[in-house]
Amino acid sequence: MHIDGGCHCGYLVYEAEIDPGQVGICHCTDCQTFTGSAFSTFVPAARESFRLLAGVPTLYVKTAESGARRAQAFCPRCGTRIYASAAVDPQSFNIRVGTVAQRAELRPQAQIWCRSALAWVQDMDSIAQIATQPPL
Repeated sequence: MHIDGGCHCGYLVYEAEIDPGQVGICHCTDCQTFTGSAFSTFVPAARESFRLLAGVPTLYVKTAESGARRAQAFCPRCGTRIYASAAVDPQSFNIRVGTVAQRAELRPQAQIWCRSALAWVQDMDSIAQIATQPPL
């Protein structure tokens, strides 16, 4: 499937070919901190299919619990996290689904790092749902 997307301010723009059957959710504590939320939703794109069309991301390299060094690519202007990849010679890019224009078509198929998942995430139906932001 062809996708395109970018950061919130429009400085970073990309396109890629992905397999929508590979969309996942990561509940690791790093993803919780990076997103400022309960999890991260991602889809991998092979290096040869990912094309950055505009902008230059800022990279932050962290060492995972496994010891692997992972590069986190952010927009230097608005801070939007675009992808994560191996820090050296990446073979794929885990694109953040929230940055994909076609995100409504990308339903997660698997969840990883579930031992770190916040308990309430598995029971979202019991949380009140409001269609838009309530008045302040």
